[in-house]
Amino acid sequence: MPNENILIVDDEKNFLELLKFRLETEGYNVTTAMDIKSAYRVAKDISFDLALIDLRLDGDDGIELMQKIHTITPDMPVIILTAHGTIENAVDAMQRGAYNYLTKPFDHRDLLLQIKNGLEKNDLSKEVKRLRALLGERCGFQNIIGKSKQILNVLDTCARASEIDSNVCIYGESGTGKELIAKSIHLLSSRKDKPFVAINCAAIPEGIFEGELFGFKKGAFSGAINNKNGYFTQAHGGTIFLDEISELPESMQAKLLRVLQEKQFYPLGGEKSIKVDVRILSATNQNLEGMIQKGHFREDLFYRIHVIPIHIPPLRDRKEDIPVLVDYFIKKISKKMDKNVQSISSETLQKLLNYSWPGNIRELKNVIEYAVAMTDNQIISENLILQTKQITANNFQSFKEAKNKFEKDYISQLLLQTKGNITQAAKLAQKYRADIYELLKKHDINPACYKPSIKLQ
Repeated sequence: MPNENILIVDDEKNFLELLKFRLETEGYNVTTAMDIKSAYRVAKDISFDLALIDLRLDGDDGIELMQKIHTITPDMPVIILTAHGTIENAVDAMQRGAYNYLTKPFDHRDLLLQIKNGLEKNDLSKEVKRLRALLGERCGFQNIIGKSKQILNVLDTCARASEIDSNVCIYGESGTGKELIAKSIHLLSSRKDKPFVAINCAAIPEGIFEGELFGFKKGAFSGAINNKNGYFTQAHGGTIFLDEISELPESMQAKLLRVLQEKQFYPLGGEKSIKVDVRILSATNQNLEGMIQKGHFREDLFYRIHVIPIHIPPLRDRKEDIPVLVDYFIKKISKKMDKNVQSISSETLQKLLNYSWPGNIRELKNVIEYAVAMTDNQIISENLILQTKQITANNFQSFKEAKNKFEKDYISQLLLQTKGNITQAAKLAQKYRADIYELLKKHDINPACYKPSIKLQ
């Protein structure tokens, strides 16, 4: 959004004034500098949201300035401005912390899109950093790994959901990390010091469901030799996580609805109601609205639990997170196994990117764990990955689906090959840069996500 503070550093006065005018016309607050000393001085006085820095500053090094500014504001995106002859240096700048680069002369639309994407990523990164600082080491939030726009948006929604007490329904395929998301919301909320009780609705037989949820009194039924507090009593003041809520027996749906409405219940065999204060977080890999239409899920219960929906994308739709996840799992598993596995080969990464991951992150973790256990080298080779899996999908798609999948996979492979460099990507694809940007926008792909995060051999 306009009103963000942008720093422009360039030693060409006319170019500097023109760029300042254009960005101020778009509503940005712009500060300019023509050398490293003055730029560093204003960076210490003003909190900037983004910087545009020329690679060559009258004999000085723009990368050096970027690194000095990052000592003040480590996460601020910096776009390097470069001439045609210094593209390799600009790529090096990205590897050393730049968000992206633009080659002079550049299209004004390219500049505005780069700035917009950089500011959006910066906002999301700030929110993620805030979340991590709040959670510390108390839960597996550190295990929610990724830098794609999709996963950052999920975490942003989690942050907003944690600030209120409304019920949340988390949607996602098996293995996407729904319980990690639920725990994170709980630990960020005002209920963080109270219990978090997780229940797998698919694992409890229907005949004992009511007693498990609401408890029972001694003698309520054959085998009830003692009083037992149910999950709702145990979670009083805190959060109940109903995993696989689509598997909740229909007989229990009405009883759960009544508890959510009245905030009290009777344990089995009890004559006195128990008041309860709990927040409901639920999760499912099913389409609840489709189940309502088929008569398998109560519509009134749906609206009680579905106040804030959170959709976790499957791994196949955010493949730019795979290199980051692989790096994370290799480090974590190698340390656990006391091995010195460092990375994977380029061919191995390509194989991982080509796979559809029906088991999502859980499957990826298992694959990496097996490879780390089996390898005798520092680099995981292709033959240790997905040995018995069919890499290419056989499902026949519509022309539109196939075209969209091809475009997304092609642009992802292109950015992987060029390390997120739009100019090089356009040359390699023999397309205009505007065409590449259009595809990025269409498929919601951020080129900065393709900056290398693991060493490839």
